[in-house]
Amino acid sequence: MAISDDQKARVLAFHTEGLARNEFARRVGISAGSVTNICRDAGLTFDRSETKQATEARQVDLAAGRIRPAEKMLAASEDMLDRIDDEYVVYNFGGKDNTFEQRTLDSAPVEVRRNVITTAGITFDKLTRIVEKSDSGLKQAVGVLDTIAEGFAAAAERYRGSTTDET
Repeated sequence: MAISDDQKARVLAFHTEGLARNEFARRVGISAGSVTNICRDAGLTFDRSETKQATEARQVDLAAGRIRPAEKMLAASEDMLDRIDDEYVVYNFGGKDNTFEQRTLDSAPVEVRRNVITTAGITFDKLTRIVEKSDSGLKQAVGVLDTIAEGFAAAAERYRGSTTDET
């Protein structure tokens, strides 16, 4: 079945609207290959570089979105760990007179301490996974390891130099 001039015109109009090639084909009732051929004959292409850049930008935005709450989780966990041995206030509302009572303990009860440590452990685990999945985290980790390796190499050279000076 031949493709009509009207179908060709509709394909070219859809191209200017930025619709996807398969969507053109569906709307016009022709194959995706025919859409490609019509566009190619008209000197048009399906350049996906903008889509690719937009997708990459979105991935960066999503990664940044994961990092922000991770940083907050880390700060909260560090704060809890820093205060784990501080005095701890326990309180109670209640009784028939709806009273408020409080006492200050030398440190947090065992179950509170366990919750703090568990929270910190979960935070550590989640942050580790974020860094492992992140290319920038991997690059940072590799950079740190490279710096450490260079430090060891420099220390080894200094050590070798000092042992040869003594002999």
